[in-house]
Order: sequence, then structure tokens, then C-alpha cells
Amino acid sequence: MNFTISEEQQSAQQLAQQILSDFTDVDKLKVIEQQQENFDTGLWQALAKAGLLGLDIAEDQGGIGLGFYSLTTLCEEVGRTVAPVPVVPVLVSAAGTLRRFASNTQQDQWLPGIASGTTLISAALEEYNNDDPTTPSCSAQKMEGGYSISGTKICVSQAPSAARILLSAQTDEGILVALVDPRAAGVTLNAQTVTTGETRHELVMAKVQVPAEDIVATGSEALAAMDWAHLATRTALAAMAVGLCDKMMRITGQYTSEREQFGRPIATFQAVSHRVADCYIDVECLRLVTQQAASLMNEGHPARDAVQIAKIWCGNVTHRVSQASQHCHGGTGVDRDYPLFRYCQWARQIELTSGSSAQLTGELGQTICAEYLSKAG
Repeated sequence: MNFTISEEQQSAQQLAQQILSDFTDVDKLKVIEQQQENFDTGLWQALAKAGLLGLDIAEDQGGIGLGFYSLTTLCEEVGRTVAPVPVVPVLVSAAGTLRRFASNTQQDQWLPGIASGTTLISAALEEYNNDDPTTPSCSAQKMEGGYSISGTKICVSQAPSAARILLSAQTDEGILVALVDPRAAGVTLNAQTVTTGETRHELVMAKVQVPAEDIVATGSEALAAMDWAHLATRTALAAMAVGLCDKMMRITGQYTSEREQFGRPIATFQAVSHRVADCYIDVECLRLVTQQAASLMNEGHPARDAVQIAKIWCGNVTHRVSQASQHCHGGTGVDRDYPLFRYCQWARQIELTSGSSAQLTGELGQTICAEYLSKAG
């Protein structure tokens, strides 16, 4: 499979690198971390002005239409800079799903605003003890003019400032996908602090009325939409992990080349050089499986196994590279005036978001076993 990106895609990635680097020095990150939402609106507007929020949005809806694969390269750069912007929930989970499954009217209503940075649509794909949006515990009852939704979603990014929150709920006839107004009657938002230190929200819904115009899909179409959102989110998290782990490895390489012990850099010690070399191998393997998953998703090919493999590698590599980086740094790695600790926090957050490696390895094993038994007759 050819993962060579076009000149246009390469230019977009380089532009993202430049903008993100300009906004994510340590002092700027410290200021943003003091804010409740941990969201750099200035950076978000800079990305919008450069057209990068519309990478996976069609040109006639305000985007530049380079596709999902290009969007994952933006996610990689966000991971590399630990930039405080919600690219995965807004651009992947929400906008990506709307682009592929919403009606033309809904797309025209929401996607131009997302691309221009004037509108936030977030997504709520997780529940307590359930990270699969195709099997929600939230319930929806049909009513005149729409649906009434009840239940709880967790870890919702940018919930208070979002115009709508994309989520799924169970009906008597299967699931539906809806855009819920976080300011609607019956909605309660409870702040939650996650591993990265940022604030997300528990979304509690008690008979929240959602009008028909905010119902994105029902039945089999809703199932397909949430399946796509789930796979795309996992792929985007793996792409973020590529940038994150690559940067951790390079920070560690630079530190061990400068830190001296017994009169020479510790990078010359065999044990240290082996740890960093293992990190390099891990990062490149993660990059390869992530590019494969992103390419399959971009082209509309079956990608479930590839995405599961990418997310398994994502969890394992973030854990190993984070551990090796801290080990090679000693006490310096946990100093909050030094950048590594932020990367390690994000590594842990991504490792356990949307399925752990152990969980996904078990699921992949069950799939392989079922296919074998089916062929064996």
C-alpha cells in the first residue's frame, strides 16, 4: 500500500507544524492550562484561517476537501505539540460523521461553521463501562416532532461551548444518532477532570427533547454512522500517538546526548542507547499501522481489523515510550517546567481512550477465531 502523500497534503502538514509550533511553547501552554476548558481559541482560529479545520470538509461547505487521511496528519502534529485544541472530537468524531451521514440540510447548517472556526460541534461517544457508540445505554423515545432522550455520556470535550453534541441512543427500532443542544431543558453538565488535567464533562440527559431536524440518522444508517465514528476516532487517536511518541523519543534523545555522567553523555551508555533505539522501532511500527488504517478509512475500504491493530499498537507504544522516556530522564521527566510530563499525561489518556490494548487484543482474537470456525465449517 502506498502511503506517499500529495504535495498539497504535504504543504498542509507543514503549515500545521508551523502554526502549532508557534502557539505551543511552554509558557503559552501554562497559561492555557489555567483556563477551565484548556482550549486555545487563538490557535483554533489560526488553524481555521489557514483552512486546516476544513481538511475533511468539502469545498462547497467551506473546507478544502483533502480527505480523512490528511486530517490524521493534522492529528499527528497536534500530538507532537500537545496542542490544547479538540481536533479529534470536533473534526473527526463529529464533523467527519456529519459529512458522511447527515442530510444535505444538516451539512449546510453545521459544516461551514466548523470549517471557519465559528461553530463547535462536539461528540459524546463514551458511557460508563462502554466506549462503543453502536451499543449505547442511553434511551430515546419517539414523540411528536422528534425524540426524547435520557441517559448519561462521559468525557465530553467542549460541552458548555458546543452548539450541539453528536451522540447515539437506543430506541425500540435500533439506535439513532442525534445532535443534542447542551443548553436544552433536561441537560445537566458536570465537570470531570481527566488524566491530562483538562476539564471535560459528564452529560446527563433527562427526557431531553430533540427536534426532528436534529436527528442525523436512524436504524441501519445510524449504526453505520456510529461504527464509522468509532473507527475514525480510534484511528485519529493512534495518529495523535504517532506525533506524541515521536516527540517524546526526540526529547529523550536530545536530553541523553547532553546529560553527562562519568565524564561522557549518557547516550553513549549501551543500556540507554538500547532503550531509545527500542522507542524508535516502536514509533515507526505505530506509524506504519496507523497509516494503513487511515488509508483504508480514507478510501472507504473495510478497515475494522486494521484500526484495531493500530489502536492496540497505540496503547502499547504510548505506554512503552512514555516509560522509557521517564526512565532515561530520571527525576527531570516529572518537572512541570520541563515539557516531558505533558506528553506522558497525554500518552496515558490516549492509551486508555476508546479501548485499551488488552480489550482490543481480545476482540481481535475473537474475530479471528470466529472467521476460522466459519471457514472450517
